[in-house]
Amino acid sequence: MSPNPCDFLKAGAAGATALLGLVILGLSGCLGVDAPASPTGTNTPTVPAKTPPYSGTIFLDPDIITATDPTTFQTLTAKGQGVRTMYDRRAGWVRLDAFLFDVAFSDGFTVEFQVNPEFGTTSAQAQAEKYAPVIGRLPKSLRTDVKTVWIHQGVQPFGGGNNNLLIHVGQGDLYINAGILEETFVHEASHTSLDAAHATSSGWIAAQQSDNRFISTYARDNPTREDIAESFVLWLAVRYRASRVSQALIDTTNATMPRRMQYFDGLNLQILPIPAP
Repeated sequence: MSPNPCDFLKAGAAGATALLGLVILGLSGCLGVDAPASPTGTNTPTVPAKTPPYSGTIFLDPDIITATDPTTFQTLTAKGQGVRTMYDRRAGWVRLDAFLFDVAFSDGFTVEFQVNPEFGTTSAQAQAEKYAPVIGRLPKSLRTDVKTVWIHQGVQPFGGGNNNLLIHVGQGDLYINAGILEETFVHEASHTSLDAAHATSSGWIAAQQSDNRFISTYARDNPTREDIAESFVLWLAVRYRASRVSQALIDTTNATMPRRMQYFDGLNLQILPIPAP
């Protein structure tokens, strides 16, 4: 469960700098909450610390997934309140009498949204309704292991892991204003649905070593926790959104991590509702 450090947005430098500061402020609070265990023996990455082309990947293009793209979100059903154990970056692990909603998606998934009681009944449902369609825009393979969504107030980084997606709505509003809410969820859902199977696998480590470079400084500095999530955002952009991103981004991605691109290609991931290119 970790945030992505930011690169400068296509918005003005002042706005990007402010958002960068907010993300960095939350960085120390999110490391290791749900990170995969560090590998040992032959699976320990030994990639040289060459300078990556980017600091982080979620800020590189706001059009990889947008609010006008199709969603698999179908229905939201309120279930009243119930005690749930949740992670809140402001307080750590907490047990709360959360507002509960079953959210159904058209491809067969149902996720329980657990909303902090600090919102009150009406606002809790409004927050669930706000984020459910966004999560429904994610590729199916990124939602496979998402069983719950936690929603809290506060300007704190989002997170992924523990079969969960973590939302702090103050930070969410900043992501929305920057145009990168969906890209952030791609990163975090990669933690939830891809890390356990791939982050320390021999195939992924071999791809890291063959590429001999990381796509971002965040991935380089956290190779077993952040490399999958940082890399997947740009794999999705290049393979499925090439018409929306710059040729420079495509060329840099292909030159920096060709073996990682091939690794993701070989997984035969289900990308709908994003259509084939």
